[in-house]
Formats: sequence, structure tokens, C-alpha cells
Amino acid sequence: MTGQRSSKEPVGLVGAAGHLLKPFWPLALCGAVLGTVSGLATAWLLATVNRALHLDGDTAWRLIAVFAGLGLLSVGGTALAGVVNSFVGQRVIAALRKTISARILRAPVPLLEARRAHRLMAMLTNDIDTVSAFTFNASGYAISLAIIVGSFAYLLTLSGVVFLVAVLSLAVGLAINMVAKRGWLRHYEAVRDTQDDLHKQYRAVVDGAKELKMHRGRRARVHGTYLTAAADRIAGLKSRAMALFWVADAAGSAIFFLAIAILVFGQSRLGIDSTVISGAVIVLLYVKSPVERIANALPILDQARISFQRIATLSTELDQHGQDLPLDAKGAPVRHMESLELRGVRYAFPPIEDGVPFALGPVDLTIRSGELIFIVGENGSGKTTLIKLLLGLYDPQDGAVLWNGEDVTTAKRDDYRQLFTTVFSDYYLFDDLVDHDLTEDEVRGHLERLDLAHKVGVRENRFSTLDLSTGQKKRLALLNAYLERRPVMVTDEWAADQDPVFRQLFYTVLLEDLRRQGKTLVVISHDDRYFYIADRVIRLAEGCIVFDGPPDAAREHFAEDPSVVSPSWLGERTGSDERTTEATVSLGRTTVS
Repeated sequence: MTGQRSSKEPVGLVGAAGHLLKPFWPLALCGAVLGTVSGLATAWLLATVNRALHLDGDTAWRLIAVFAGLGLLSVGGTALAGVVNSFVGQRVIAALRKTISARILRAPVPLLEARRAHRLMAMLTNDIDTVSAFTFNASGYAISLAIIVGSFAYLLTLSGVVFLVAVLSLAVGLAINMVAKRGWLRHYEAVRDTQDDLHKQYRAVVDGAKELKMHRGRRARVHGTYLTAAADRIAGLKSRAMALFWVADAAGSAIFFLAIAILVFGQSRLGIDSTVISGAVIVLLYVKSPVERIANALPILDQARISFQRIATLSTELDQHGQDLPLDAKGAPVRHMESLELRGVRYAFPPIEDGVPFALGPVDLTIRSGELIFIVGENGSGKTTLIKLLLGLYDPQDGAVLWNGEDVTTAKRDDYRQLFTTVFSDYYLFDDLVDHDLTEDEVRGHLERLDLAHKVGVRENRFSTLDLSTGQKKRLALLNAYLERRPVMVTDEWAADQDPVFRQLFYTVLLEDLRRQGKTLVVISHDDRYFYIADRVIRLAEGCIVFDGPPDAAREHFAEDPSVVSPSWLGERTGSDERTTEATVSLGRTTVS
């Protein structure tokens, strides 16, 4: 399956690059051959020019024809190699982006939560862009290398001494570059680590813009301390790395010019003919540029290698825990649900430093089709962890999740998840509608019901805007979930961002409407005044279920420990009174009374 690494697949720069190039190897080979031919033709062209300069009399037409043919081969080969390489390079980068995204989609949620979003984003942007920059110039590097090889082969035909001097100068220049490379490679590795922190501060500046405007001290710390420190560290590391590179590059150029000086001023002692020297000087002056290009590629290659290895390392980590999750839409979502059960389920988080790790369970819970269940508890009691286990987003470390009495195995887990539609407290709002059979007019009717039609329209199954308030966005997320028409809906503190009108609408109208449709509803909520509408109220405390029963029994339970409910629910209202409100709220096509 695309994006799924087999256990035998090689990991590392060469292995990963070879795996990505595999579908394009004929074109990649063609590009490499064209680049090599172009480079060799350029070197041959230099030899032709040198011969023409030393001809007695008029230049032979045959030599002119050779010159024209080689020039065309050199220029045309360069152009074709660049086109082919650009095509292959961009396809490889596109494949890399798709396979990494696929691995992230297949990875378990706890692993993604541990990796943190800013680190994943740094890999998807910085690392892939670095590899992309290298692939874009790959044909130029191949051509330069071919020119160097061809030119040095021509020098060997001119004179063994000239060839030896040229090779020694190249070897000394490469040695200087390799010594310097150790330093700049160390700096580039530190740069890549620091870029993760810089991305974290970027997210703080963008996502926390409102909070930073309101708090001068925090704003100064984020920008003046954290972001500035990361940016300055990257600038310092890159400056030192590039300083090492340019010093090494200058030293290499000096060695090259020294080799030319030895040949020009020592030709008599070396016993070399002046025509040979002139040809060697022409070749050396020309080949200096390709040599510098290859030298300039070393830092880019090192950065690409670091990025590729980080990509390969993360890909291996994701694959070790990843699941065979289909990425196409084939097959209808599973609709049948009679019961869901958590049997002896336990889940513990890794400890943070010296702290005691939070653990949920063991938990026993059965949910039957058509039930409306409220899950309540103090913050940190384990409500969200329980829901993630119920949804199949966390795998239980002990115990089992049962669907209609059968164990939800790894092979069944994705089908199991299709039972649910969700609105998390930290939901992501998509701007398109999927898997619904309503017309745009019918969707507009639902928008009117939620008082959104004056701001949001629907065109080609896409919302016209998401530029809404927090409460309005959450209403739109609820509409999206509602239209999915799945048998179980789970909401996590949906009403927390709503005004009293929409809070009442949610509990007394929307949930009742969904229950009449036969939906199973699991609602995380602190709105105790609406507990009466539930079939069961489940309370969590310190990772354990401490109460599971009907609302009337819940009142007695909370009377003994009223820490999560309001006094009015315990003493001032009765079940029948709670079913009415003094005000009548008209909302679009809905009347709440």
C-alpha cells in the first residue's frame, strides 16, 4: 500500500532516496545520462578550442563542425537534463510529502501528541523544502561533475605532469573542505534542532496573538527571549558554518591558482611545451567554476542529508506503531451498533519528570444503542481519556473494547471508528461537507436553525467562510457532525462556548431530536441543570468511574459530594420543573419553550 513501509525497506539517506526514486528510475537514469553527456561534451569542447587556437592557417571546416556539434550537445544536454531532473525531483518531493502525511495519518494519536505539532510541521516544511532545494540543483551538480571528470581526462592526454599537478591541487582543496565540513556539519545539525523551537515560537506568535497583545510581560518573553534566542542562535550557527565554508572555498581557489602559477612560471623547469600549458590553463580556469559549484553543494548536501535522516527516523518511528489505515473512501461507514463496552480497560500516561503518571481505570462501561449519556467530573478526572479509548483513538493497555459483544481488534479498529461522529473540545473545523445526501437548500435550513445562514453559505459542498466567532464555529462543527448521520455522536463540552439561548437549544432541542432519530449520544458536560434529559449520568474522579446511574440517583450521589454541580440543581429544582423554562426562545425555524 502506498506510504506503508515494509520491514525490509532500507532506512537512511541513500536507501530512502532510492525507495522514492524507484517509480521514476528510467527518467532519473535518463537525466543522469544526459547530464553526463553534456558535461563530457563541454570538456571535449574545451579541447577543441585549444586545438583550434594552435592551428596554423585557417581553421578547418571539420573542426568548426565538431565545435558546433559539441556546443549543441552541451547546451541541449544541459537543458534536457534540467527539465528531466526538475520533473523527477518534483515528483519525488510530492511523493515524499504524500508518504509522510500518510504515515502521520496512520500513526497512533498518543505518538502524535508526544511528537508535538510544531515538530511535525517543521519536518513537513523545513526538512522537505531542504531536500527539494537539493533535488532542484541535482542535474547541475551532475553536469559539473562530468565536466570535471572530462576536463581532467583531457589534462591527462596533454601531459602526465599537468594532470598530476591538477589532481594534487584538487585533492588539497577537497581535504581542506572535508576538514571544514566537520565544523559546519556540527553547526547545521544544531540549526535543525533549534528550528523546532523556532517553529514553536512561531505558533505562539500566530495562535496566541490575542493573548500576547493583552500581556506585555509574556509578549516580551515570547518575542524578546524565546523567539529572539532561537532566531539569533540559528543566525549564529549558520554564520559560523558559512564562514567555515567560505574560508575553505577561498583556500581551495588559492590552491587552484597556485597550480596554474606552477604550470605557467615553471614550464621550463617542468619541460612542458607552451601549447600544452596554454591548453591546461584554459581547462583549469574553466573547470574552476564546476569545482566551486560542487564545493558549494557540500553544505546543501549536508543539510539535505540531515533533513532526510530526520525524515527517515521519524518515518521509521511512525511505521513501527502505525496501523494499516485505508486512505481512500471505498466502502460505506459501518452503521450497525447494538452495544459498546469497555471491559477492564486501563490506560496510563508516561510519567513527566518526577511526577506521578495519570492512569485511567480499570474501567467497566456499557453503552447501549439509543442511550443519552452524560459524562461528568472535575478537570483532569479522565473524561477525555475515557472518550478517546471509547472512540478507538487510544489503544487500551489492559482490558478490551467490545463492539456488539466482539473484541475490537487492530484489524477492525478503523471500521469501529466509523460508528462515531465527534465534536472535540479542541476540534478542527473543516470547510467542506462529506458523506451527506442533503441539497444545498436543506443544508441552508440547518444553518438557519443554528442562526448561521446570515454569515455562512454552502456552494458545492463547501462552506463559504469560516471567519466566525468561537461559538459560531462550534455550531458549524456540530452541523458538520450532524450531517454525517452516524449512529453514535460524541461531544466534549460543546455548550461551553455558547450563550444561554444556544446552550438551551443544544440540550432541549438538538439532543432530543437526535435521540428521536435513534442516535446514541455521549455528552461530556458540566451543565448540571440539563442532567435530567440523560438516561444515565456517569461521573469520573481520579481516573475511575465513581457513579453510573439515572439522573435521580445522580442527585443523591452529588448531594454527598457537590464539588462538580451547582447548589440549584441539588435543592432548588425538581425533575418536572427542569423540563420547562420561563422564557420562550425563537431561533430561526426552532422554538424552544
